[in-house]
Amino acid sequence: MALTEQQLKHIKTWQACGSSQAAYCQTHGLNKKTFSRWFSNYQALSQAMAPSLIAIDVTQPITIPPEINEPLRLRLVNGLSLELPVNTSPRWLAELLQCLG
Repeated sequence: MALTEQQLKHIKTWQACGSSQAAYCQTHGLNKKTFSRWFSNYQALSQAMAPSLIAIDVTQPITIPPEINEPLRLRLVNGLSLELPVNTSPRWLAELLQCLG
């Protein structure tokens, strides 16, 4: 379930203030169960969007056997994929992954 800007604002404000959910909800006239559901949705969305990276060692040169001509495919958590040529520079790929992370 998508969150509205107002719901996100409440979540961010609550996280920054350091009070309990119950205290925040009481101060702002919010239903605690509703706010808790918003926060659960926020956490689920945050986890779904978090990148999952695998460490790779780019200090050693990679030699790809000539019989391998399939593109390098990166599949992201959100269902998107990226295809790169098999001879893509490992250093460039590491920089790309850092930028995406």
